[in-house]
Amino acid sequence: MTSTPRNETTIPILPCVSLEETLEFYQALGFEVTYQMTKPYLYLALRWNNVELHFGRPPADMDPANEDGGGCLVMIDAAAPYHAHFSAAMRAAYGRVLATGRPRITRYRKGASRFTLVDPSGNSILFVQRDEPMELEYGGDKSLPRLARAIDNARILREFKNDDRAAFRALTSALRRHAGDAPAVERALALATMIELAVALDERDRIDGLIADLRAITLTPEEEARIAAELREADALESWLRG
Repeated sequence: MTSTPRNETTIPILPCVSLEETLEFYQALGFEVTYQMTKPYLYLALRWNNVELHFGRPPADMDPANEDGGGCLVMIDAAAPYHAHFSAAMRAAYGRVLATGRPRITRYRKGASRFTLVDPSGNSILFVQRDEPMELEYGGDKSLPRLARAIDNARILREFKNDDRAAFRALTSALRRHAGDAPAVERALALATMIELAVALDERDRIDGLIADLRAITLTPEEEARIAAELREADALESWLRG
């Protein structure tokens, strides 16, 4: 039996709703055009370092707003440098980080193992660390007390499902239902997490009230240090959004 050469290269072909918008976005990030044609049909090939993305004609009924056009995993050694590169490229090209709408880049928390680029056609390019566990736990551990379980579930909604609003709602509901029998540090952690989520959602009118509620909780020095570390994530997010 003849052995098969092991030198494969896999390149996704993603739907492209607008050639101009696709080119503008990816070139702003540093991608170069390696092939482009519009007749007899659309085909576009882009490359950045060892990342190659190809684009073709979208389905007739495709709506980019659904963000379900296509996707690609890019396996990397560390997420933080890539996120920093694309964020800086966006600032240089657009004067700001594209953190909402479409196209955009999802936010990054220290120690996270992934982030996503969403392009103008609603394709998702996921940059994922190679050492991310193959079997991810998805939060809401039933062995945890009720408020701690909600905090854990909010973490998954925020970091893996990119749904900050659902995370905020989950914590709001959990605090209303379970604050009475939860330890002070858990209530403080829920509020600190909600402060960061309010920054991400650009709902500044909520932050003062959350801070007031947080300051009303008595904590030990060790617990205060834990909450301070969480609040630094909100400061880092604010800096990323406004920097």
